[in-house]
Order: sequence, then structure tokens, then C-alpha cells
Amino acid sequence: MKKRLSLQAATLTAGLVSSAIPTHTFAAKKPAPEKPNIIFIIADDMGYGDLACYGNKVVKTPNIDQLANDGIRFTQAYAGSAISSPSRCCLLTGKNTGHSRIRDNFCKAGGITGDKNGQPIRRMHLLETDTTLALMLRGAGYHSMLVNKWHVDGFSTEAGPLDRGFDEFKGWLITNLDSNLPYYYPSKRYHNRELIDIPENQNGAQVRHNNDISTDDAVQFINENKQRPFFLYLAYDTPHEPYVIKDKGIYANTNLSETAKTYAALVTHMDRNIGRVVQALEKNGIRKNTMIVFISDNGGAVMAPHKELACNANLRGLKGNLYEGGIRVPMIVSWPNRLPKGRISQAITYSPDLMPTLAEITAAKTPQNIDGISILPTLKGKNQHSEKRFFYWEFPNQTRAVRWGKWKAIRPKWNAELELYDLSKDISEKNNVAKEYPEIVKTIEQYMVSARTESENWPTK
Repeated sequence: MKKRLSLQAATLTAGLVSSAIPTHTFAAKKPAPEKPNIIFIIADDMGYGDLACYGNKVVKTPNIDQLANDGIRFTQAYAGSAISSPSRCCLLTGKNTGHSRIRDNFCKAGGITGDKNGQPIRRMHLLETDTTLALMLRGAGYHSMLVNKWHVDGFSTEAGPLDRGFDEFKGWLITNLDSNLPYYYPSKRYHNRELIDIPENQNGAQVRHNNDISTDDAVQFINENKQRPFFLYLAYDTPHEPYVIKDKGIYANTNLSETAKTYAALVTHMDRNIGRVVQALEKNGIRKNTMIVFISDNGGAVMAPHKELACNANLRGLKGNLYEGGIRVPMIVSWPNRLPKGRISQAITYSPDLMPTLAEITAAKTPQNIDGISILPTLKGKNQHSEKRFFYWEFPNQTRAVRWGKWKAIRPKWNAELELYDLSKDISEKNNVAKEYPEIVKTIEQYMVSARTESENWPTK
């Protein structure tokens, strides 16, 4: 895919921004006695069932499993959306897709026009007025870095990580896809604002895999910042298609299809690199003061080898829709000696909760008008009665979904009748019980009326 921008396109943006760091700040409410380092590790299109610790019988993920053994594994955690850009927007800003700046990968109005596969499309980007995790944590004294995938810049050259609160950036941007081609073995990569060559991958050579490059960047950042509190946002491409890795490793001689071999090898390769990140923390003596959060941006993709590897376990749906398979994801939180070890939590949570949780942990000021709540009590083993909360997702003009306790409601089309599922009995969403529980349907429909605000980029009127 090649990028194409024009001067006329600039007039279509919904608020073009300057390249300066946002002027508003979020000062810490009070100094924390010992500020923990924070690492977010985000997988790309990883299904709920892709990891061994979530029941996969084929794919080996010993390092991620160890994070689960040393921390908390959530069985009812959700991404902010079922596709990349809006999901990452929710994670970074603490808002659900009823209020977030980015509600789909492509917008209906505004934004900036570019090109995808020869077709003109519009994308929206985070604005200067949007408070990100990095900006919030900067006010609490954190030095931050984003590694690899940003994906909330749209086609704006002034909405990169360095423009939205991060102090360092190494990776790729939508605005210049040469920074990520060929996929998984890129020949170029951004180092802050400079596009540099990856010598080993020139002329089509497949030497340094992007998992390795990203981990090298992450380890270097840890080594250089071990003396001060840091926030590392490590966003791998794995296991997003196209599935490419030269070494199939332990899967090379199995009876799996070539797609399944490659997919499994990608996940295990990422797992091995996550082990390197943990080793860097241990080597620098800062593992016990580092909180690691592992999560996927959405469920498994259509192209994933679901039949062979059970990528989404027994969940209905895939990336791109709001059934459980599109939004329920693995989430693990590990913080040695500070959180319970080896616990499995059935608390319902979603990625917008991570912003206020970090605010409480670091004594940062929580931004206003967010949808998430701090789940620190849940992390410490307390019951926050998450079954009483409403959780909301949407693709404007397409579909909407709500989770409320054991109930999952979805409109498969924007104005269709509400489907209702009792997830305590029907995790695969096979039995629509809407007609049997009209009062539950009525309550959820009333909530849906107030669950969103109109967006100029995704108008529904």
C-alpha cells in the first residue's frame, strides 16, 4: 500500500495539529513513594485462545505463561474495539468507542484523505487536545517510549508518538509505509523523526525480524533508563497477517499446514522476545519494581488458522465484529511482590480501564471525561463488582454491543433488533434469549441511548 497525500487533503482534516507536544500538562497529585516502571506489551490480532496459558494445546508460549504464573490472568478482559486504530485509541485515551476520537480504521468525513490499495480512503488521527497515557505519565515524572506500531496517526504527519506525549519513538507510521516494508523484515524504520535504513534487510533480505528489532529497541531503552521511572509501550506486529517468518522453529516438522506453522512460529518467536525484555529487567535489578501488562488489540483475524490452532478458542466471531471473538482478549498483569501471584481473575474489564489504573498507581492526575475506572482494587484481589458496570463498543452505522454482568447484547446491524446472550451459560453466543428477557433488553437499550456522543468523523444522522 502506498501513501498519497495532496494539499487539498489538508483541508479535510478535522483539526490539523502542530508538531509541538501538547501544551496542557497533568501534574502528579502527590509524589509516589516508589514509582514503578510500567511496560505495556501489545500483540496484534492475537486471539483469546492463542496462548498456552489460555488453553492452546499447540502453540508454546513459556515466557508469557510465566508472566501469568507470576501475576494475574484475566478471563473476561476486552479490547476497546475489534480492529486496530480504534482499539489503540481506546487504550491510549481511556475512552470507549462511543466517545473516542477514532472509532473505526477509516472515517466517513473529515480526517485526511490518503490511499489504500489504489483506493482513496479517509483516516482520523489523535488530536493535540487528546490526552494520551504518555502525556498523563509525563506529568508524574515518567520518561516514555513507543516501540513499533503507533497506528493512531491516520494520514497526519503531525500526529506521531512524539507529538502526543512520548519522549522517544522507534517504529513505523501509516504516513510513510516504507517504514514497515516488507512486513516483518522492514528495510527502513523511524528513529524518532528520522527514517533510517536497516542494513541487514536491504534488497529484500530477510535477516532481522521485526520482533527482534522491536525487542532490541525495548532492551536498549530499559538499559538506558533504569535509573528513572519509565513507561515503555511495546507494540509488536505479531501475529498480524501476512504471516512471515523464515525459521519455523519447533513447528517446522509438524503436521500443521504451512499457514499454521508460520502463525505458531510467529507467536512463539514473540514470546521468546518477551523473555528477553524480562531478562533485561532482571539484569538491571528492576524487575520487582516493574509492572508488565500484556494484552491484544483485538481478536484473531479471518486469515488466522482457527481450525488448526483454535485461535479464538470457542468464542463466536473474529476481528472486525463485536461478538466475543472480536473483542475478548488475553490480558495479563505481572508485578512481583506487589500483586497476587498466579491468580485467575474473572472480573470484567477493558482496555480503557488501564489509564485510570496507572493514574492511581503513579499518583498522576486522571484525565476528565474518560470511560475507564481504576482496577487497582481488582489487581489487589478485591471485588469491585464489575458485573454491575456497563461496557460499550460500536462501529458507527454498522454495529453496537454492550456487556452488563453475565449479559452480552449486540446489534449486528446499526438499527437491527437487539440480540441477547447469557455468557455464564453460553460463552459461544449461540442462543439468542432476547425474547425471554424483555426487561433486560429494555434496560440495555435505554443505556445505549446515552452510551455515545455523535462524532463529526463518523456521522450517524
